Amino acid sequence: MLFTTKWLGAIFDNVNEHASDSIYINEVTTDSRKKTDKSLFIPIIGEKFDGHHYMEEAYNQGAVAAIWDKRKAVPDFLPDDFPLFYVNDTLAAMQQLAQSYRESVAPTVIGVTGSNGKTTTKDLIAAVLSPSIKTHYTKGNLNNHIGVPLTILSMPSDTKVLVVEMGMNHPGEIESLSKLAKPDYAVITNIGESHIENLGSREGIAEAKLEIAQGMNNDGHLLIDGDEILLRQCRHQKHVITCGFEYTNDVHIKNVKLFQDSTQFQLATGEEYKLPLLGSHHALNAAFAVTIAKRLGIEITKIKQALTELELTSMRFEMIDGKNGASIINDAYNASPTSMKASVDVVKTLDGFKQKVLVLGDMFELGDQSKSLHQTVAESIDDSVDAVFTIGEDSREITSRVKTQHQSIDCRHFTSREELSAALKDYINEGTLILFKASRGMKLETFVNEASAN
Repeated sequence: MLFTTKWLGAIFDNVNEHASDSIYINEVTTDSRKKTDKSLFIPIIGEKFDGHHYMEEAYNQGAVAAIWDKRKAVPDFLPDDFPLFYVNDTLAAMQQLAQSYRESVAPTVIGVTGSNGKTTTKDLIAAVLSPSIKTHYTKGNLNNHIGVPLTILSMPSDTKVLVVEMGMNHPGEIESLSKLAKPDYAVITNIGESHIENLGSREGIAEAKLEIAQGMNNDGHLLIDGDEILLRQCRHQKHVITCGFEYTNDVHIKNVKLFQDSTQFQLATGEEYKLPLLGSHHALNAAFAVTIAKRLGIEITKIKQALTELELTSMRFEMIDGKNGASIINDAYNASPTSMKASVDVVKTLDGFKQKVLVLGDMFELGDQSKSLHQTVAESIDDSVDAVFTIGEDSREITSRVKTQHQSIDCRHFTSREELSAALKDYINEGTLILFKASRGMKLETFVNEASAN
């Protein structure tokens, strides 16, 4: 049980008479299609839909109460004893409910944001905490104004730690999420170029990410990428912990070693960690998780074990077996220039492959700087790569630039998915490593599925 309708009645005072009944609520849902067990249904109104139209479906799927826009007519099919909580705005009410529930459960809250790596860092933090502490965390990437309250409202009432991922497209959004979740620890993984179309510059992105501290309690701690110049104004503020590869950081990462299936690193304190992810940037993500776990009293031996047993959200630098003995890196979930260059750098450092192929697609939400930012990816590509295939529109800038700088590389741009698929077949062989990386909308996972052995 999460709470009762009687508890809800203390939050929303415009209710029908049955809200005073103590009906158990086991879950909260906005999805009328989902089979539920004694749920509270919250119908959200969007630009092209109105959840109120699906009340009957939600009722048949297990809803035992609902929050209701007071301007909407109550459906005739609802029983007279069905509790309804009347509000001006159902989305605002859901956010208010999430805030009240977070205060009622009172877990230690860890908020995670950043241009790249926030989902992986969230997963890493949850992984190292879960074996020792009752931990609830954002599933998938439910990290916006709807996903964050749903994450809070899905945590069991005995949760001790809540890990919340926070995403944004515009200024002010992270601040709202932070004030909703009220983090005790906040993490900014890095500052990249994602959403630069809406925020104007990397400086604007940094300001937006720093909003995560707005809802943090007075004794809270902010963990940042200490190597990021745009965050250095925070370094000497109270309760700021810097993590990075420069020795001046509070948490200094050193001796990073990359293997075909893992990354190993040390902290300046002498501890050595290993995790089944590829790339030095994952050492930074892991350092955030290690730092928080240690502050919450987790033993180092348990942290090390948890890092070796990771289960991460898929399509984030996932190494899988390809057809004909090829090796596939599925990093098709999302991309920005920073994360794409980081992925390319990892491919370059991996040994033991006869050929290396990069399949790169468009990166979205880069605005007027899109073409020039795509061109910057070419700077990270060298002759250790055998082929670069791009698909989309602005990704053409990558192959065009590489072709002029490295004539030995097979550089081709495709506008047809069928033509790219056909060209890839020549490279899906034993000893070949193929990276797939693009923004989510490019759907490169279809090529991954074609090339994978399963």
